[in-house]
Amino acid sequence: MLGMEQINLDKILTIYGRNSILEALLDNSLKIYRLHLSKSNKITPQLEKIIKLAKKRNIEIVYHTKKALSYISKNSKQDQGVALDIIMKGFLDEEEFIKNHNSYRLLALDGISNPQNLGMIIRSATAGNIDAIILPTKRSAQISPLVIKSSVGTLFKLPIIKTSSLINSLKIFKKSNTDIYTLSSYAKNSYRDEVYSNRVIFILGNETIGVSKEIEKLSDKSISIPMRRGVDSLNVAVTASLLAFL
Repeated sequence: MLGMEQINLDKILTIYGRNSILEALLDNSLKIYRLHLSKSNKITPQLEKIIKLAKKRNIEIVYHTKKALSYISKNSKQDQGVALDIIMKGFLDEEEFIKNHNSYRLLALDGISNPQNLGMIIRSATAGNIDAIILPTKRSAQISPLVIKSSVGTLFKLPIIKTSSLINSLKIFKKSNTDIYTLSSYAKNSYRDEVYSNRVIFILGNETIGVSKEIEKLSDKSISIPMRRGVDSLNVAVTASLLAFL
């Protein structure tokens, strides 16, 4: 059982929902900090299995009122009376990532709002040549059971740089000689024609409005994915897949 003083809270991911938590507890590669349960839960075979697995792995179990648990899960309508704290070794800050990588290709997500898109982006990035994802903590989809399901478990395999300010994070990377590219359907330069340096960030924008103006101004160049037959755009997760295997 891990003491609070040993835990970097910035590396904690709290998930909810009985199916997601059961899958996490069955994955022995994941380091689990604490299981949270509502005192009002009615015992079911699935909940019994969750408790049994937690005890087997010597994971601390804490019981809460239903209201208190909702503060932990941040989703009282869908948490099903359970929440689980996972220690994510892959959660990094900018300085920590740069210190440990001489070269890299990153995806930065600017306002991606659909959890399924986020999950599919993570899956493609993990499978391809992307070294980490920069994920804002505001005005963006956050990691949830739906994201985990859409990523088909790959979320736990890819470094994620969580940031409260995407602009500030990009500025830090720019100081480390990182080239920043904005994906835009209006750009004249094809993503295939660029000669990329050994430090690159590709910025993917919101599903409806694209990359914000302030982020676009910070980028070094806009690039596009050429399309035929009058198609003017691709789903952002499909775009991420093309970049991941560039």
